[in-house]
Order: sequence, then structure tokens, then C-alpha cells
Amino acid sequence: MYICVCNAIRECELRDAARRCPGDPDAVYEALGCRPQCGQCLDDAAELLIAERTRASAEGLAPA
Repeated sequence: MYICVCNAIRECELRDAARRCPGDPDAVYEALGCRPQCGQCLDDAAELLIAERTRASAEGLAPA
């Protein structure tokens, strides 16, 4: 599923980036080589980042 249509960022790509990159959606988008355009995805992206980082931390997958 696409989280960001403007940049064609898929959910799996954002989840992977959430585990590798600290920060808010803007920082993660920058790590993916883009930036938010219309902004409609930012709330969903922020929720996904929190959920993925929480899951990764609980499973011991988060970077130290």
C-alpha cells in the first residue's frame, strides 16, 4: 500500500526507514531521498513510524 502517493512511498519502505532513521516524518522522507509535497500523508506516516519503532524495540530490532 502506498503511504505517500506524491513520492510513491510504500508502507514497507516507510517501515524499513523507521527502523534505520530517527526523527519525524520529514527526517525519514529526507533519508528516503524526498520530502513531503502535499502533506496529506504526514499524519499516517507519523503513526506508522511510532508503531514500527515500538514493534521493533519490543522485538529487539531497533538500532542501539
